[in-house]
Amino acid sequence: MITFVHTADIHFGMENYGKIDPETGIHTRLLDFKRALDACIDTAIARDVDFFLFSGDAYKTAAPSPTQQRLLLRCFLRLYQAKIPVIIVVGNHDNPLSFGKATSLDLFGELPIDGFHVMAKPTSLRLNTKNGPVQIVGIPWPSRTTITIGKQHLLKSAPEITDYISQAVSRIIREYAAALDPAIPAVLAGHLTVSSGIFSGSEKRAIYGTDPLFLPSQLALPPFDYVGLGHLHRYQNLNEGGYPAVVYSGSIERIDFGERKEDKGFCIVTIKEKNITEHEFIRVDARPFIQIEVMLNEHQPQTEQILAELERHEITDAVVKILYHLPAGVTDKVSIHAIQKACESAMYLVSIVPIRQFEVRERRTGLQVNQNPLTLLDSFFESHNEYKERKATLLDKTRLLMEEIATACHDEEQG
Repeated sequence: MITFVHTADIHFGMENYGKIDPETGIHTRLLDFKRALDACIDTAIARDVDFFLFSGDAYKTAAPSPTQQRLLLRCFLRLYQAKIPVIIVVGNHDNPLSFGKATSLDLFGELPIDGFHVMAKPTSLRLNTKNGPVQIVGIPWPSRTTITIGKQHLLKSAPEITDYISQAVSRIIREYAAALDPAIPAVLAGHLTVSSGIFSGSEKRAIYGTDPLFLPSQLALPPFDYVGLGHLHRYQNLNEGGYPAVVYSGSIERIDFGERKEDKGFCIVTIKEKNITEHEFIRVDARPFIQIEVMLNEHQPQTEQILAELERHEITDAVVKILYHLPAGVTDKVSIHAIQKACESAMYLVSIVPIRQFEVRERRTGLQVNQNPLTLLDSFFESHNEYKERKATLLDKTRLLMEEIATACHDEEQG
């Protein structure tokens, strides 16, 4: 029986919505991500797993700061000290996307110690664990700069290149799968986009139409007992009821407010024997992201309405965003200072945003300044509900007034 931890999308370097921690000098959001990774590693060590699978995106960028590198190295060295091998698949955020440049994770493969296996290109590995051998096929993020560098691709359009990459990677996976020993447990680890995957808020802006896409059936091939993926930030099994499971473990911490309702964590996977595998999603205590939205009533004090809604939420140590909707034509009288004071227990107050509802003015068409005044008034009364019922009376009075003015003007001319 072989057991391992599957996690991905650590994203060290996501330092939005935070501040510098006065005790360490490190950004509080970086400490959040480290705390979440430590939770994964604590579980791996406590359960004495056979290996630790990381499916890509260790950092926010391919050029992490020395502080970020030091923290990640310290975390992974805990696994080394516990004699737990670490399998690292390179993700898109780890890849510099330039031919010849090292990825941000290559350093672990250069360390003069055993136990770190970095998969920066498609690779097959036979890992001898304390509970027996396991085969691991690693598929890193399929970079255009490496897969389509040949001259035959220079004149291809972006969609043609994306389709070519999908077909090429799918062929590589099939070839590695065919070469596996069918009697030994096997895992496919990749940083890929599955077509039926559900995207989180932070990812939707940049994914559709640019990522090479794969069907679950292109990954869930018979030799594999588990498919452990990274890239999408929500935990999900895209082969429910089938074998093997095609699993995104999701990110270990919330990236932005688009992920505020998602649980964050990692997976514990157990291969009981060939063709019999189970996995369990383990939730981590991620930083709460709370978005508070208030529809203000114009007949009640505005600030008090927001403060009352704040009391309904547990905002201590949370990242908080407040949106309040003002009725049309109502002046904004919210006390920002009072709201800020009420949020002092929050880890970070992102913003207090007023949303105004503007009155829509109907456009009067077909009218000209040289038209008869009665025609203009008729159109005006018709377009205003408060005058519609009295339109005939108002027009009659206007007509009489105009006749009186005309008579008076005529008398003056005659006199």
